[in-house]
Amino acid sequence: MRTLSVAVTQMACSWDRDKNIARAREMVEEASSQGAQIVLLQELFETPYFCIDKDRTFFAEATSVATNPAIHAMRALARKLNVVIPVSFYEKDGEHHYNSLAMIDAGGELLGVYRKTHIPDFPDYEEAFYFDPGDTGFMVFDTKFARIGGAVCWDQWFPEAARIMAVKGAELLLYPTAIGRPLDPNNQFKNSKPHWQRAMQGHAASNVMLLAASNRIGVEAGRTQFYGGSFIADHTGDKVAEAGETDSEVLVRTFALDDIASYRANWGIFRTRRTDMYAPILADRA
Repeated sequence: MRTLSVAVTQMACSWDRDKNIARAREMVEEASSQGAQIVLLQELFETPYFCIDKDRTFFAEATSVATNPAIHAMRALARKLNVVIPVSFYEKDGEHHYNSLAMIDAGGELLGVYRKTHIPDFPDYEEAFYFDPGDTGFMVFDTKFARIGGAVCWDQWFPEAARIMAVKGAELLLYPTAIGRPLDPNNQFKNSKPHWQRAMQGHAASNVMLLAASNRIGVEAGRTQFYGGSFIADHTGDKVAEAGETDSEVLVRTFALDDIASYRANWGIFRTRRTDMYAPILADRA
């Protein structure tokens, strides 16, 4: 019987990159001490979420895969602890910039890099200013403990992304995240947290698979409160672990993968798909 222990985390970030990486390392160590085999850190944890504003000076924060200090630190930690650690980072590749996810296997091997596909472009989430749309396609990684589908933040609003990763054989969907509420009480998106969670709970339920999301906490740029709420959903979409809104936390839950695989097969979602009827999904909304 295969079992899997998954951890979500959340923390606040400063402009001290070394300190942020050290804090992330501590959270991975804490999760590992509780038995976690896969530990999810939040989106772009090396710095504050600079995409709240458009500022060209922040392009200097981007690094290549080979030179990124968080990837180096987490590869060493993965070797030491025998855990899987996806690392969200700001990638520079020639003249291109991406919001990327490096999948580090237990033992420290870099399995590959996913580049965020869907890029938000609205106030307080000015990512289109900093990132090119990803060119990797949706990816599933064969890690030591499970087949992982890894996407990033805004990708989590798209059921197509989750379904593609599921069709590719994912057993677990992971979403590092940076989302919060505006401090302006007149903003219409002031209470997005329940919507954010339900969107991903739906992915877990409709694909009959585990899902984990890690968000950040803290007030940044004086106008956005990142509201935490990192959570783990089971294969029916039920939240089985959920962090609060203001504190650093590490949550671990364990699942029977073989039982979930049997449930998924018996439920028949993938057996009864009708791909011959799905062409309209490629059209723009009328």
